[in-house]
Amino acid sequence: MRQRGRRLATLLFVAFGILKAVAQVGEYRTDLAIGVNGGVAMNKIAFVPEVPQNMLLGPTIGLSARYTCEKYFNSICAVTAELNLSQLGWQENILDRDDQPIPLVGDASQTLSYKRKMTYVQVPVLARLGWGRERRGFQAFFQVGPQFGLFLSEKTDANFSADDLPLYAGQRVSNVTAQDTMAVENKLDYGIAAGAGLEFSHPRLGHFLLEGRYYYGLGNIYGSSKRDYFGRSNHNTVIVKLTYLFDVIRTKNSKIK
Repeated sequence: MRQRGRRLATLLFVAFGILKAVAQVGEYRTDLAIGVNGGVAMNKIAFVPEVPQNMLLGPTIGLSARYTCEKYFNSICAVTAELNLSQLGWQENILDRDDQPIPLVGDASQTLSYKRKMTYVQVPVLARLGWGRERRGFQAFFQVGPQFGLFLSEKTDANFSADDLPLYAGQRVSNVTAQDTMAVENKLDYGIAAGAGLEFSHPRLGHFLLEGRYYYGLGNIYGSSKRDYFGRSNHNTVIVKLTYLFDVIRTKNSKIK
């Protein structure tokens, strides 16, 4: 846990150190834009021991803000922050030893299914570099930085109960089932987010962004000591989102395009 915390602190220091360094020698900006974002989060939990699973799809929606501070040569430097409500979790891929779905006892028309849906408030704070037009036209961008999350609630969607687990113990290719009955233990989540995308800007309409982002959790949802069942249980998330921003403060400079 301490090692992961040091990694997070190092990345935060490097990302914002680079941004500060280029800000000292570039073209000054004081642009502030705010808006909304929404998209889909595709999440897995990296369990050790491993749990076979597919990505769980869930919504993510929130508020966005961006402060553009400098243009250094062709790179537009900014800091972005979001306050998002996101659904994460996992969807188990329950198969038998022949890699086939397992029929539900008492109803062979159904196969075993299990989903855990977890709701988080997430706050990513990202250092951003962009290349292209600032006011009218297209701009490509890349951003990276830390993300923090607070667990709010969880819900299980399954067509079997904990009492039914012994019925399928000899059939499942994986006998790791402890997670099916364990509630989330660690409410605070943290990790590293990085994304890239394309932005279209118009002086009157605002900014429209399409982004793909990856989040790697450094924290675990369950305890990870030698006495705990799982050695690791961290989030891995692929996010595709749309963002709309409008300018609140804009630098007065006729040379900015």
